[in-house]
Amino acid sequence: MLKSFRDFMFRGNVIDLAVAVVIGAALGDVISAFVEDLLTPLIAAIGGQPDFAALTFELNNSQFFYGDFINSLISLLFVGAGVYFGVVLPLSKLRSHQRLGFENGAHQKPMEEQTRACPECLSQIPTQAHRCAHCCQEVQPVIGLKAG
Repeated sequence: MLKSFRDFMFRGNVIDLAVAVVIGAALGDVISAFVEDLLTPLIAAIGGQPDFAALTFELNNSQFFYGDFINSLISLLFVGAGVYFGVVLPLSKLRSHQRLGFENGAHQKPMEEQTRACPECLSQIPTQAHRCAHCCQEVQPVIGLKAG
């Protein structure tokens, strides 16, 4: 039982997730400090309000602190922009280059052009295959195409 727990804990995706959570928390603190200490005073200098956190209104003797909400909303927008422009966009460009076959700087055919349907089971097999990996049917390789 301890061996399976150890295997689980040291699996690559668990470690990656733990690192991502720690870095995400640190990034959240940095962005919150950026919003509260730099961006909010800058906006306040333009708009005249020195601190969004102090913005409140009262309704039926209940006080609503909407300034903290504004600070949190600005932090969320900056975290979202940072994640999108710093992680999502570069990774999607990298994946699209890999899908198009730009690994190691050499242009290759897209993956769709490197496979074909097996005539027996209709599963996708490499164009240069001599036998289908799914049904073991012998197939003729496509002549005139190089793999990769």
